[in-house]
This record gives sequence, C-alpha cells and structure tokens, in this order.
Amino acid sequence: MIFQRSLLREFTNTSLAAFSVLFLITLAAGLIRLLGRAATGNIPAGEILAFLGFTSLRYIPILLSLSLFIAILMTLTRKYRDSEMIIWFSAGVSLMAWVRPVLTFAAPIAMLIGLMSLYLTPWAIAKSEEFKRQIESREELALTAPGVFRESKNAERVYFVEQRDGDLTEVSNVFVHTHERGTIGTMVAMRGFEEVAENGDRFLVLLDGHRYEGVAGSPEYRIVEFERYAVRIDPRQARAGTPSNKARSIVDLMLGSTPPELGELSWRIGQPLAALILSLLAIPLSFVNPRSSRSWNLILALLIYATYSNFLSVAQAWIAQGRIGVTAGLLGVHVFMLAVLALLFYHRLSVYSLFRLHR
Repeated sequence: MIFQRSLLREFTNTSLAAFSVLFLITLAAGLIRLLGRAATGNIPAGEILAFLGFTSLRYIPILLSLSLFIAILMTLTRKYRDSEMIIWFSAGVSLMAWVRPVLTFAAPIAMLIGLMSLYLTPWAIAKSEEFKRQIESREELALTAPGVFRESKNAERVYFVEQRDGDLTEVSNVFVHTHERGTIGTMVAMRGFEEVAENGDRFLVLLDGHRYEGVAGSPEYRIVEFERYAVRIDPRQARAGTPSNKARSIVDLMLGSTPPELGELSWRIGQPLAALILSLLAIPLSFVNPRSSRSWNLILALLIYATYSNFLSVAQAWIAQGRIGVTAGLLGVHVFMLAVLALLFYHRLSVYSLFRLHR
C-alpha cells in the first residue's frame, strides 16, 4: 500500500538521522573521557582511538534500539500534527493497520540488535579488557604523559618528562625521583631513551644530567654529574584474571549456572525483545492533538522508555543477586510492558471507534 511504502521510507530516513546524532554524541562523550584519562597518564595518548572504537561498539545495540523508537514515534507524531492520520482513518485505515509496516521496519533492526548484543558487544568488551591488561604490563615510562608527574606502581619512583621526541621512545628534560632501599635520589637529565639489553632487560638511559642522593644538609648528601646513567626498569606482568561476564561468549553464559551469568544472559536476550516492544509502543504513544501545541505524548514516551530501561537493569541485578529466577526476570518485565502496550492500544482503539461513530 501507498502508506506502507511512505512509512518505511520515512522510518529509514528518521532512524538514520537519529542514530547519527546519538552516535556522534556517544563518540564525543567517550573521546572527552579518554582524553582526560590520557592527560593524567592513565592510558597512552596513542591508544585513544582503539579504546574509543571498543567503547563505541558496546553501545551500538542500545543506540539502535533508541533510534528505532525515536524514528517510529517522531514519524507518526508528525503525521498526527499534519492531520495525515485523520485522512487515513477517514479512508478506513484502522490503527492496527500500522502494526504491519512498523514490524516490517523494526524486525530486521531487532535481529541486528540481537546479533550485536549476543556476539559483537561481548567481543568488543573482551578486546577492551585485553587491551587494558596489555597496557598495564607496559613500563612506567611508556605510560608517562608529557608534562604530568606519574608514580610507579610500587610507589618507589616518580617520573616526569617535558616532551617526547621521534618515535616516542626518546624524551627530553627528564625528572626521576626514587626511594629505594631507604635511599632517596633525584635525577634530572637533558635527554633520555629506552634501551633493551641482550638479555631482554629494559633500561632508562639518561644523558647529560645530575643525580642528587640523600637528604639535603646531611653528611651523606651527594651530587653527581653524569654523561650517561642507566636505570633498570622492572617489567610488569599483565594482570591475570578471567574475563568479566560482559565479555564472555553467549555459549559460556548458556553453559553457566551462576546468578551473575544468568543475569548477563537475560540482559542480552532482552535487548532485541525490548526493541520490538518499544517500536510497537510508539504507535499509540505517537498520538497528538493537532490543535494543541503541547507534546504530552513525547513526555509520556520518554517516561515509558526510561522506566522500561530501568526495569531491565533492575531485573538483571536481581537475577545476578539470586533474588529472582532467570525466567521470571526475563519474562516479567517484557510481559508487563506487553500489558501496557495492550492497554494503550485499547485506549486508542476506543477513541478511534468513537471517531468512526461520529463521522
């Protein structure tokens, strides 16, 4: 039918626009957060894009679900405001006739959300956790951001470099403060670089500098000028540990039986179901009086979406805590929202019947 083709085209355009805006906002927020962490030396500046990519992938299912809801809601709301819905109703098109084109548009997106929630998102989280462990195993100097004091993990050294040169392995204006074996030492040098010995040991080689050792004013206090001074960098092993439940594959979760595993499983399965139910909820929620400038339907839609999302999170937490079973948690929220959906449709169909009687 004509209205189905026009609906699908407008759904597609609106959803693409909504997803683009939401995705850009997510990228901007993630980039700001990562730049802050890089400025404090928590992550290397060169790894920001990798972390940003992994972070973006894990939020795509949620963004797709929200974009789907917004696209259907805004499209149908516009048709009410432009009195197009009144024309279709007058032509004998029932409110239930809008279910088919909505599901035709929403079903493929819900399937995509399900695939990403079950497979892509866990993969992105697993890669992100693995990347973090690799960074934690790097030497302190490699993680030191220019212009920032950084303390070593064992709190025995403090590093400061003014800038990095070349391939980022050479540094200029280096400051190293050590407190090892009861001895306090401070070294400053014009330049420094990392060097790997034949046996695999790593050294921070300082050139053209001074070392101040001991407490100033004491007889043991010494000042040594050097042309080359090598400081051994103790390697750090990557933190061992099993991946989190969010990073585990769907097969592992289905074979598991612990409450946290079941809670994560219910969350992943619930994402595509929630997307479908939200797309149907947008049909009765889109009603707006063309003569009124108020958009109470949008406020109600926002409250229902927030409530639905919070219910899903609460259900996952309760399943993970063992307070409810996975079946009750998985079906309870969705069945409740289906009841809300049926109630809203009943109300709108009642109004539609009155409209037909007074024609």
